[in-house]
Amino acid sequence: MPFPLKIKTAALLTAVLLGAASAAAGQAPVVTTVRIDAAKPQQTIANFAASDAWSCQFVGNWPTAKKEAIADLLFSQEKGIGLSMWRFNIGAGSAEQGDASGIKDEWRRAESFLTPEGRYDFTRQAGQLWFLKAAQQRGVKQFLGFLNSPPVSLTITRKAYAKDDQTNLAPANYAALGTYCATVVQGIRQATGITFDYLSPINEPQWDWSGGGQEGSPFRNTEIAGVAKASSAALAAQRLPTKVLVTEAGKLDYLFTTADKPGRGDQLAAFFGDKTAPTYIGGTSQVAPIIAGHSYFTTSPAATAVATRRQLAARVAAVKGLTYWQSEYCILGDNAGEINGGPRDLGMKPALYLARVIHTDLAVGNAAAWQWWLAISPYDYKDGLVYIDQKKTDGTYQSSKMLWALGNYSRYLRPGAIRLHAQLADSVRAGQPLVSAYKSPNGKQLVTVVVNDFDTPATVQLVLSSGRLGAGKPYVTSATADLQPGPAVPAGQPLPVAPRSITTLVSELR
Repeated sequence: MPFPLKIKTAALLTAVLLGAASAAAGQAPVVTTVRIDAAKPQQTIANFAASDAWSCQFVGNWPTAKKEAIADLLFSQEKGIGLSMWRFNIGAGSAEQGDASGIKDEWRRAESFLTPEGRYDFTRQAGQLWFLKAAQQRGVKQFLGFLNSPPVSLTITRKAYAKDDQTNLAPANYAALGTYCATVVQGIRQATGITFDYLSPINEPQWDWSGGGQEGSPFRNTEIAGVAKASSAALAAQRLPTKVLVTEAGKLDYLFTTADKPGRGDQLAAFFGDKTAPTYIGGTSQVAPIIAGHSYFTTSPAATAVATRRQLAARVAAVKGLTYWQSEYCILGDNAGEINGGPRDLGMKPALYLARVIHTDLAVGNAAAWQWWLAISPYDYKDGLVYIDQKKTDGTYQSSKMLWALGNYSRYLRPGAIRLHAQLADSVRAGQPLVSAYKSPNGKQLVTVVVNDFDTPATVQLVLSSGRLGAGKPYVTSATADLQPGPAVPAGQPLPVAPRSITTLVSELR
């Protein structure tokens, strides 16, 4: 057995022995009983994803061995976290403008397939196209193309960011933007054999995007509806199956409240509520019946996170056939003092915080998809899964515990998995781990994810409402383990959970 594996296995066994020692000392470990009701299915999992912005444009040109290893970490179900969807940034052309783009950070500029001369060149964004193919080769079957800004040739400012909080696209150019999007989808299909399942033409429309920090533009709800309809028509005209995804709201509140953004909030009602409203797009042929939002600024404190997601889940459930996706997140801001966005931290503190966010989005918000922001980051910030040197042609890379924390969900909850109602028998007791449970797509396994953000071990007993639970295999992420397999859990026996860890138990259903 390799020495690192010995350390990781020993860490898991130590947690079990700690519980045994407590019992021997007359302090029997407290058992958290979780009752799982298979008769109460919740949402069906669509995917777990991350974005190629912006580093893949460079890392895709790194030495083959290194970029292959990074792709394994992101996409492989054996060597990495097995993402099931990949988000491709369709650039606006700020990279070609160079310093004249007004975007100071070169790593936040992006190429465009549409050249300044008005031609399409699908040899551009080569590094990103490499990762797109690498994802497919490792089993990823879902792909999404997203825009931060319309191409600079269509914007009002002729730059990839806005001015004075004004939308950077004239209504006269909605149809042209739709044609551009459909042409890019078709061109990538011909260049790679990959057809985007989804097109997201607008990102975080509530922010003003006037500072030149990156490509971006604000949009009002009426404008979003116009762009969505134009994109749908253009995709249909080219006989593409790609669906338009809205709205990538800057925070979840904007999906169901006006908040501080009149004309840019309460987007669920605007787009999928009143069928007579001019903004209604629910019946538009190639608009996906999905409302997408970002979990930023709504994750702390825990009570606020839960209340926000309960409201959102109730509003989504009231619209027949509508699904909610959490489509972008990384750790920003001070989060009520619980954690800061900076600096970079490869350890368990941000990983456990991230796991709590994922749990709340899935188990309270009923998110059918959960998507991270930067798959690869060069920054001194908690925004990456894999971290790299800020070097264009070669460098070093490191995985983070946030990568593996996401992997506790993404590797084992495959598209088609169904979340089941899971009730803690003593749900008001402090110090309990977070637990969610899912039936595998083939119905033969139960996947249970346990987040233990405490310095003491936990013991979790799973109880099914019907049927029997067979033996299970745990996979642990902790300070010393990266999805490390642990000792099998016999049928009917409780799961020992290490302190400050995330454990995924894959059990047979009988």
